[in-house]
Amino acid sequence: MDGSSASSYVYAKASGLLARSYTGSRAAKLFSVQKLSELWPLVFTEEVPAIPEILLAKTIEQKASEKFIREYKNLLQAYDEPAQILVDLLQYFDYENLKSLGAAAAMGQKKMPALLDIRPYNILNYGAWPSIQKMTQGSDLAWYDKAPEVVEQQQLDNALDLQFIERLWSSSLELGGEEREAVQKLLAQRYSMRNVVWVLRLKTYYKMDKNQIVQRLAFLNPQNGRSDPLGGAALEILDKSVDNWDDWKNWKYAKFLNPREEGALWSVDPRWVEESSDKEFVKSAAQKFHALTCEPAALFCWFFLKSKELDYIRMATEALRLNVKVREI
Repeated sequence: MDGSSASSYVYAKASGLLARSYTGSRAAKLFSVQKLSELWPLVFTEEVPAIPEILLAKTIEQKASEKFIREYKNLLQAYDEPAQILVDLLQYFDYENLKSLGAAAAMGQKKMPALLDIRPYNILNYGAWPSIQKMTQGSDLAWYDKAPEVVEQQQLDNALDLQFIERLWSSSLELGGEEREAVQKLLAQRYSMRNVVWVLRLKTYYKMDKNQIVQRLAFLNPQNGRSDPLGGAALEILDKSVDNWDDWKNWKYAKFLNPREEGALWSVDPRWVEESSDKEFVKSAAQKFHALTCEPAALFCWFFLKSKELDYIRMATEALRLNVKVREI
């Protein structure tokens, strides 16, 4: 169908799927159950399989991801020629698959690890396994052309993340004016804060110095410095002490910080910052979804909204599998 008709159809179908999804206040239902066998019927229509709990947990997470991909592909296929950025979003799973394949190859494994199938939109030639070079040949990932050494994996995974972000931004330039502006604002909001969280994790958990950290950040252009839409906010916190509240109390994103009790020891919690900023992003994506009803960008927003549902399903599954409180997860 033509672009306008396809977008109207996609918005209607996507709205229906969102209404039944476990996002917003409905997410609480996922965390109200006591057993994995009670979680299953909330997410799937099939009967609960008669398998051990640990296998049921893995099955829930795998099937939830497959369901998300299937729903997104069904919406994407309504377009005769979908916007490139919508295809790029789906190919996120190919980037993640390549990380898993690289890790398996680094360990000398011949059996292909569990992956997520996005055909016919895949970048990788999965039939060429175990040759990484043949799997990526002729694609934008052709530079990843061999089984990595174990010590190279983190660096290569980071390079894949950076390329994916750059690809999304490049594709956003192909959108129309209002739509392009909305999408780029969302991309800047999401990946600016992802950069910030990355800085906090590297400072807190790995004690990296500034030069090491900067090499792992995403920028539109590193020459932009602190004015860069993606990397600027991260550069601003490089010199802040993670244990000094005075360094953070006037930070422009202080609302995302974990609370501080007067007189108690305090340090920045990267997990808290990630979750609180992510919730803000989801709110922004929901607003844009309802504002861009007849534009392909509505499906762009839907992808991130449903991705959050997938996160919640995984979180609930892990809480039940490990028998711990959701807050701890």
